Amino acid sequence: MGCIGFPIHPVWEITNACNLRCKQCHASSGKPLSDELTTEEGKRLLDDMAAISEFRMLALAGGEPLLRKDIVELVSYARWLGFEISIATNGTLLTPQMAQDFKKMGVANIAIGLNANDKKIHEKITQMPSSFERTKQAIHATTEAGLNLQINTTVMKENQEAIPDLLDFASEVNAQIVLLYQLVPEGRGEQQMELNIASYRKLLNMASQNQRSNKAIIEPICSPQYWAYLMSQNDRKPSRIRMRLAETIFKGCVAGSGLCYIKPNGDVWPCPFVPITAGNVRHTPLIEIWHNSEVFNKLRDRANLKGKCATCIYKNICGGCRGRAYAHYGDYLAEDPFCFLYTPAKD
Repeated sequence: MGCIGFPIHPVWEITNACNLRCKQCHASSGKPLSDELTTEEGKRLLDDMAAISEFRMLALAGGEPLLRKDIVELVSYARWLGFEISIATNGTLLTPQMAQDFKKMGVANIAIGLNANDKKIHEKITQMPSSFERTKQAIHATTEAGLNLQINTTVMKENQEAIPDLLDFASEVNAQIVLLYQLVPEGRGEQQMELNIASYRKLLNMASQNQRSNKAIIEPICSPQYWAYLMSQNDRKPSRIRMRLAETIFKGCVAGSGLCYIKPNGDVWPCPFVPITAGNVRHTPLIEIWHNSEVFNKLRDRANLKGKCATCIYKNICGGCRGRAYAHYGDYLAEDPFCFLYTPAKD
């Protein structure tokens, strides 16, 4: 999960269709694509995933995955193959009965997108009236069904001041996990919506401070500096032993190494924010793409990093956000433009 780097898992964006028009959407979701994988193609993809020994957890996303008419069939088949399933949804279509059905099917986790615990802010971002109430209802339906609740939010200028209250709400409703995605300017997300470096640092500090009392696990995403930042707070130049220990646990950016992202049409990307196609599952088995893709293998070797990321002591526990590097420089191996921790390694 995130910067910890496990469990290694695929995320399948099963449709581009969505009933919201969120300003920050990296996928520019709205209408379904004309060439999305069919039910049978989806099942073959799941078979291919099951052949990859590292893949035991699967996240289904969108778009809005609940708009796919075969969602129950796909989830049932994935469960039959032995996958632990997480469904990422905006929640507006999740009814109490559907939540109970997912629980009976063995779904492990429902990840619901909430931009703020504030109707005005949330709906300014989703651009859809009544979406706040429906999402809140889905949150309660999830917990009442006994499903693990995860809350996802993208942190940007429009909601950054609302994050502390959102974290308090997550704790109150017994969310197990809160993922704080730092906006990467892809899709509908634009650079002027991004936090500045000072605000980014403030976000990481706030997440760390809030974790002390919050019931949920709080993890900043697209923020590979987080664990290096926590280490630096205690020791600006950690010992070699501490660094080696940290490197066995914290992996920083997991694009292409701890994560692969399958688009609705079968294209395979290293992550949702690195739109470089490593192959397509209609033409190449996923196991071959996962093990042999040049893009994935370049990302797995931190010796390929450029700029400050190449020479930083935190290279192996951070590595910089590859999505942000691509969004700003058009090069997924470039340095992370938002890094504030750069510390050159000694020769």
